[in-house]
Amino acid sequence: MVPCITDSKLAQFKGMLDSASKVAVLGHTHPDGDAIGSTTALCVCLRDLLGKAPYVIYPDTPADNLLFIPDAGIPCIFADKSPAEALSAIEGSDTVILLDCRSFSRTEQLGDPCRKASARKILIDHHLDPQEDEFDLVFSTPDISSASELLYWILTGIFGRNLPEKAREAILTGMTTDTNNFANSVFPSTMKMASELIADGTDRDKILNLIYNCYRENRIRLMGYMQCSEMKILPEGVAYMVLTKEIQEKFGYREGETEGLVNVPLSIGTVRMSILATEKDGLFRVSVRSKKGTSAQNLAVQFFRGGGHENAAGGKILIGEDVPSPADVPTYIENSVKTFFAL
Repeated sequence: MVPCITDSKLAQFKGMLDSASKVAVLGHTHPDGDAIGSTTALCVCLRDLLGKAPYVIYPDTPADNLLFIPDAGIPCIFADKSPAEALSAIEGSDTVILLDCRSFSRTEQLGDPCRKASARKILIDHHLDPQEDEFDLVFSTPDISSASELLYWILTGIFGRNLPEKAREAILTGMTTDTNNFANSVFPSTMKMASELIADGTDRDKILNLIYNCYRENRIRLMGYMQCSEMKILPEGVAYMVLTKEIQEKFGYREGETEGLVNVPLSIGTVRMSILATEKDGLFRVSVRSKKGTSAQNLAVQFFRGGGHENAAGGKILIGEDVPSPADVPTYIENSVKTFFAL
């Protein structure tokens, strides 16, 4: 069903797992639901189905609203809080598995230690242009909803559908967040996977409640403020919002509380692309979403030092390099959009 998954690759992967003694599973910086869901699911299967004792490492601490995903029995190391422990864990591993990003560069400060490690290295990803030379085994295709879904087909190819309940929940959670609840990047295989997971007893209602109905009041007020007071719509049919530190402080913003905000302007008929820029530590993180026929990925690559999928991409704007100050970010976005659509 998934071209990048072959019997020979599955056999190689299973052999590498069987012979592993110390396994480190990594996700990308600013881990989202897909990164956390896929890493959690893999670790649970390694523990419950193969008797391994894996640990998961993230470059930084996930948003509060996603902390329900990890399994309490799987050690989680956050490199921003425990950098020495993270480095020691990587150096002491004989197998390193990276999920939901195309290269170790997306693990920020952990990238070089991972490349230099003597461990065998495995990639499971769904983004364009995987850096295959960094790995001993690669499962990668952009023609799938999420890393969580890709992992599902790998795991069921090895173990069948008898996956642990927590692994099934984590996979369905990762796919749901990465597709914005089936709103984008959905393939026939995605629907088949979701159907199988639900048929096997996974509680989708529970997952939806945890993802979408457990936010703080501040989040709702911030989302309303951004749409009413900060959203600008350009003649090119592009909406953008800039979430400055000042606004973050006003609403007591916590990481992850604008999840889904960048998608909202796309509900406007005349808007074909939406951009959200969020200020953090000398830069602005940029999220780009677009309707079919307009490339969010190309805009992110050309103007925001990023990349991603055709209709869902990300990047950054560096203060002092791309713009002189935070106040110049709106102008930078507007000029980027004008140049992009003039090409």
